[in-house]
Amino acid sequence: MLKVLEHPLITHKLTQMRKKDTKTKDFRENLDEIGGLMAYEITRDITTVDVTIETPICEYVTQEIAKDIILVPILRAGLGMVNGIASLIPTVKIAHVGLYRDEETLQPHVYFEKYPVTIAESTAIIVDPMLATGGSAIEAINMVKKQGATDIRLVCLVGAPEGVAAVEAAHPEVDIYLASLDEKLNEHGYIVPGLGDAGDRIFGTK
Repeated sequence: MLKVLEHPLITHKLTQMRKKDTKTKDFRENLDEIGGLMAYEITRDITTVDVTIETPICEYVTQEIAKDIILVPILRAGLGMVNGIASLIPTVKIAHVGLYRDEETLQPHVYFEKYPVTIAESTAIIVDPMLATGGSAIEAINMVKKQGATDIRLVCLVGAPEGVAAVEAAHPEVDIYLASLDEKLNEHGYIVPGLGDAGDRIFGTK
């Protein structure tokens, strides 16, 4: 199911990121902050378990998160979303999935993967700022499923309808969270209006 997180603070910060003259430092800071704001929604239905604790006043039955939450950034741009989300989830574990897109075929190629040992029993949150053709996201979900994970969410900053449709067709049970659903893909496979190459803008490599 697609969930577009429409919130004035998210929209405002995303607007700053879209501007072509926004510098690397401000781009990263806004990305961190949007990640933190999105964390509330993407974990809204996380499973909890009852625990009994002692407050300074009395014994009390309350809840804690029931299982591990593992962030799975798609390298390299996905790393830019880790800090903002992880700052809200202090027990989070972090996997790494390395994919690059062939600029001619637009198909993803795997070059690295590393997972915490508990991934099969955990909630896996795959993060990547851009959901363009959907190829990298679909492959990342395939990779996480091969590790035994069944509770999987995909979290992106901006997405194109073509990418959303592709992921929904390949993995209909995976919830997709976006800060914005943009207009379309251009002839080069970039999101319009988008925000450019997220990896280059996060790391200052162009």
